[in-house]
Amino acid sequence: MLKRILVLDDNEDILEVVHEALSYSQFDVKSISECAGLMAIVDEFKPDLILLDYRISGTNGGDICRQIKTHPKFGNLPVIIFSAYINHDDEILAYGCDAVINKPFDLIELIAKVNELVY
Repeated sequence: MLKRILVLDDNEDILEVVHEALSYSQFDVKSISECAGLMAIVDEFKPDLILLDYRISGTNGGDICRQIKTHPKFGNLPVIIFSAYINHDDEILAYGCDAVINKPFDLIELIAKVNELVY
C-alpha cells in the first residue's frame, strides 16, 4: 500500500510540482490549497505525512502544525514545513514540525526527507 502524503500550499505551481514529484516517487498524494476544513481532510485521507507551506493565505503554517501536533488523534503524524520566508530553522521547529525545507527546494531533497520520515 502506498504511503499517503497531504500537501498544503496556496501556490498552485508549487502544489502541482510537488504533487507530480511525490506521485512519481510512488506516494498517494492529496494536494489542497486552502486550510479550511483541514482536520476533517486529515481524518478522512489519513496521511502518513503532511507537507505544508509556512505562509498560507489567512494563517500561518506553524500554527497549523501546532494544531496537528497537539491533536490527540494526529499528534504523531510527521509534518514538514517549507517556506521561502524562513530565516532560522529553529524558529519553525519550535512549532513542533519534524523537518523544515527552505524554498526554493530541490525535489530530490524533498523526496529524501519525506522517505526518511515515513519509512
